[in-house]
Amino acid sequence: MRAASSKRTHLVADFSLPSATVVTGAAGWLGRALVQHLSTDSGSYRRDGVLRALVLNEQEAQSVRDVSTNVETVIGSVTDPRSLERLLDGLPADTDVIHTAGVIHPGKVSDFVDVNTTGAANMANAVHRAGLRRMVHVSSNSPFGTNPSEHDTFRAHEPYNPYLGYGKSKMHGELAVLAQVEQGLDAVIVRPPWFYGPLQPPRQTTFFRMVRGGKFPKFGAGTQRRSMVFLDNLVQGIVRAELTPNTSGRGYWIADARPYTVNEIIETVGRALKDEGYEVKPGAMKLPVIAGRIAERADRLIQGTGRYQQQLHVMGEMAHSIACDIDAAREELGYDPQFELYDGMRRSIQWCRAEGLEL
Repeated sequence: MRAASSKRTHLVADFSLPSATVVTGAAGWLGRALVQHLSTDSGSYRRDGVLRALVLNEQEAQSVRDVSTNVETVIGSVTDPRSLERLLDGLPADTDVIHTAGVIHPGKVSDFVDVNTTGAANMANAVHRAGLRRMVHVSSNSPFGTNPSEHDTFRAHEPYNPYLGYGKSKMHGELAVLAQVEQGLDAVIVRPPWFYGPLQPPRQTTFFRMVRGGKFPKFGAGTQRRSMVFLDNLVQGIVRAELTPNTSGRGYWIADARPYTVNEIIETVGRALKDEGYEVKPGAMKLPVIAGRIAERADRLIQGTGRYQQQLHVMGEMAHSIACDIDAAREELGYDPQFELYDGMRRSIQWCRAEGLEL
């Protein structure tokens, strides 16, 4: 799979570039990547006009300005409708809103609902009331749960089957957006699985350390299949969803060209680390599949009390396959992922080194 060209990508779409673009969750992993791609000379999809970013506080605002000086920051929260009115105030009708704000590993289960469900509903309502052109809602694979078997692949149209608290909150977030679509909002949903790449949070650095030490958990034979998406691929998919007309109310899987087995993920990441000069202990922490099922059951019980434990949740989910089919995004959006796992992971490792992060 070839790497993306260093030249700016020119999209073929009927929608013109918007006069203004709004990114929520702009200080997050994906949000900062979008800001970088949309507003800097090194970005693949740089556009003129206003770029406005929603952040929670001044510290987050500075982290966004560190990525690009060509951005306006507005302090607020998707949980506060009044701050969303400020966010959208004065913007022209041909404004697009990319809604990435969400919580994945919260302090408590109620945070899922507050941010992922109520926040999405607030955002969709605000965009609709403001009469803006389009909203792209970034969802997840979790509203659809896990594949029934290692050989199954989620297709374009799947029934909801949410995975625990996060999955339920993202499902209800999608439904809130679709309810506004029925009232006239133009909105498209993108559903990325596990993503990776530069600007990563600490949990991804921990992932590299586990692979280096031969301690990444592998359940059973390690043949579970996982769709993943390199950050640049995901940004391309979001922009394609933003600018492709006649897709309102549709949802699209945005992932790398193919799923990877857990064995392939461990081997490929280990090889990328070695090729970047790191010593890597071969192998993985082998666990029986039943250990994953026990972790999943414990996760369910703990979430039932309103608490959330990140490591337990990840352990339970890793014993499952989560593979998706991107054909609809290819055919309807013109999505064309340019990176596969090895090249994407090498770029992520190189970013970690440049940032002085110890792997």
